[in-house]
Amino acid sequence: MSGSEFQLIEWLRARVGRDPRVPVGIGDDAAVIAPSAGAAGLVAVDMLMEGVHFTLPPATPRDVGRKALAVNLSDIAAMAGVPTLAVVAVALPRARGYEFAQELHRGLHELAREFDVALAGGDTNVWDGGLVVAVTVFGEATARGPVLRGGARPGDWILVTGALGGSLAGKHLSFVPRVREALRLHEAAGLNAMIDLSDGLATDLHRVLDESKVGAVLRAEAIPVSDAARAAADGRTPLEHALEDGEDFELLFTLAEEDARRLLASPPIELPLAHIGEITTGSGCELIDTDGKRRALPRAGWEHAF
Repeated sequence: MSGSEFQLIEWLRARVGRDPRVPVGIGDDAAVIAPSAGAAGLVAVDMLMEGVHFTLPPATPRDVGRKALAVNLSDIAAMAGVPTLAVVAVALPRARGYEFAQELHRGLHELAREFDVALAGGDTNVWDGGLVVAVTVFGEATARGPVLRGGARPGDWILVTGALGGSLAGKHLSFVPRVREALRLHEAAGLNAMIDLSDGLATDLHRVLDESKVGAVLRAEAIPVSDAARAAADGRTPLEHALEDGEDFELLFTLAEEDARRLLASPPIELPLAHIGEITTGSGCELIDTDGKRRALPRAGWEHAF
């Protein structure tokens, strides 16, 4: 099936429909949006590039469309916010055709509907390179305000959701953004700092420590390791995978010990919660190995480099 950019836009427009949060959407030079009165606005943007964030195959175009929105929803979740709107820019490979483009957008739209996100517009280009998708998501903070990376305090417990490592076995394409879980946690307790684990625990925790100007101690035996990390046969240990793989898109957050004990005793979410360490004074991070020995835990995970 063949088609043009304008046919694709009209197809998208018909699928998206109308939304009261977007009085003027796809089809005009700019969208007109209607934010909630008094709510602090949140904005997150991520670009996914073929050969860097996904490979076609094994990923399908629908997988990529879904992931392109999911990574942004995960950023809004990390602020304990509510995602509301999204705009999408794509550079489509000419050789892959019109149906490829439709499948990409189907994956994106399915997740948008699941999380009640209105698609407000974007940009479409066709070229002879690989697939590139950039999504910008707008959100709103709740009445309790956004949770930042810079609020961790000495004595806080460090908790994570889910299990970590081995995401390339499939989770990096199929993960569920922890939007609902973040909101429930934020409602149930005073979260001091939070981040989504996109680049690896050993990198993302350091970002919290840097912004908060504190240190941390982790316990290796407490870090939840996924089955995929345990099954990996590449010479690295399951713990190394859990610390370094990235693209887990789970939540890491800190809170006062009393609040943490209460959450663990009566979790407000169905996902497992693990207490993996504590925030300390000073700087840097130490890891207590299973044999009781302490060692420095450096940054280790994904980083774009020139």
